[in-house]
Amino acid sequence: MNKTIYAFFTLAYALSWCVFIPLALQARGFLYGLPPWLHQIGAYGPLLAALILTAAVSGRSGLGELGSRLVRWRIGWLWFGVALLSPVAVFLAASLLVGLVSGDWSALSNFGSISEIPSLSGLFGWLVWILTFGLGEETGFALPRLQRSYSARSASLILGLFWAGWHIPTFFYNYELSMFSVLAFLIGILSGAALLTWLYNSTCGSLLATVLWHGSYNAAVSGAGGVVSAAVTAAVILAVIVIANRYGPETFSSREKQIL
Repeated sequence: MNKTIYAFFTLAYALSWCVFIPLALQARGFLYGLPPWLHQIGAYGPLLAALILTAAVSGRSGLGELGSRLVRWRIGWLWFGVALLSPVAVFLAASLLVGLVSGDWSALSNFGSISEIPSLSGLFGWLVWILTFGLGEETGFALPRLQRSYSARSASLILGLFWAGWHIPTFFYNYELSMFSVLAFLIGILSGAALLTWLYNSTCGSLLATVLWHGSYNAAVSGAGGVVSAAVTAAVILAVIVIANRYGPETFSSREKQIL
């Protein structure tokens, strides 16, 4: 990896951890008075890092190119449906099955919920997830640069590991801290990175597609509960296996790798 990619991850960590670490310290009783919704603000660390480094490395033209990928909407209705609705479709199917078997329909009412902002859920919560963690994390900075030197599979693995590390402070206040939960999270995030690589390459570098999928996935699993959340993640893992077998590790797509 070149120095620019290392700089991006370092800056993304630093910016987000300025929010995540104080929240973790508050959860452990060392700080007080921080509003929980600051967690959503921490999502913008990678986006800010991408903007800062793009401006430094490529100037105004680089920022313009980044912006063009963010609003690249001419990807076809099928890809829009995959990006926006595929996590929701799996969520609905799993929720209905759980409801029919157990009589517990709570997952449906928790769609789009944000634990740090209890008043938000449903369609509005879905939109907030897209505009915070979807937009904040899907910057399109590291992946196309990693794909210069690595296959889509290797680039996804590298990106996924750094992405998992970015979440470390949140395990002290926002996730269950256990060996099983950390392992499950790691497998899920590596699979998510691979699926997003497939989506990014397949849509000729549309960041809009990856932002929509990421936000929709978070909205589906955020308040779904163990069984439904696990079903959505399992569907992602299965999809990645199918993608890898069909397209091979080099591109994860029928199109060429999208590089910068």
